[in-house]
Amino acid sequence: MHIHSFIQAALKEDVGPGDYTSLATVNQDAQGKAQLLVKDEGILAGVEMALQIFEEVDPSLQVQTFMTDGASIQHGQIVLEVQGNAQSILKAERLVLNCMQRMSGIATYTKRMVNLLEGTRSQLLDTRKTTPNFRIAEKWACKIGGAVNHRFALYDMILIKDNHVDYAGGIKVALEQAIAYNQKHQLGLAIEIEVRNESELDEVLAIGGVQRIMLDNFSPDRLRDAIRKINGRFITEASGGITEKTLRAYGETGVDYISMGALTHQIKSLDLSLKAKKA
Repeated sequence: MHIHSFIQAALKEDVGPGDYTSLATVNQDAQGKAQLLVKDEGILAGVEMALQIFEEVDPSLQVQTFMTDGASIQHGQIVLEVQGNAQSILKAERLVLNCMQRMSGIATYTKRMVNLLEGTRSQLLDTRKTTPNFRIAEKWACKIGGAVNHRFALYDMILIKDNHVDYAGGIKVALEQAIAYNQKHQLGLAIEIEVRNESELDEVLAIGGVQRIMLDNFSPDRLRDAIRKINGRFITEASGGITEKTLRAYGETGVDYISMGALTHQIKSLDLSLKAKKA
């Protein structure tokens, strides 16, 4: 989903046939000014999203930004100031805040995890464990926080996971069919396969034809042995139950990527508010 389409759908959900409270209480010609205030600490995300929301709601709104995505924020700071038609500001308010608060929470947590990997060769990956219809914003926030975006959806990579393997009838069948399908339809997609144990890894190494191997639920010691066996032939990724407490240990194994679903679920949104500024 493109950002423009997301914003339109979100506004349709929130505004529907009209913001009747604003229409009933505020003169249609009334002009206003509001400031987006920080009431928390962390990493700011969603400023560029907010600008596009204001533009979609009312192109005549004038927005001045004082901070950019990725900035460290503290209580009391002003992120931006918007002025123009008061009804338009009120219409955009909740969508702007919902996006920025959630995105900033994700960026803040992601940045903390990225910092834990400092000094290792491992890079942090996000996942598809996102809020339906909000993935574009959540993955954007992960990137702002310093993570690398994994595949966006089911269509931009062939990622053979455990259920695919089981339904297909095994590693060999699943992998060979994926390679053939990719070639037949000229998709040109990267192929990644998940392995659950050393036996499955040996099968993949014997067949080849992939760009990346995901080592799922391997302990750091087993992961280190597997990476040694792979010996640089394929990009490596660790996944499965990796937490803030264990992340550094996985990073020290030499694995290329570490994927964490926690980057986009069970996240605490940062506290931001949009307050009318008196003339």
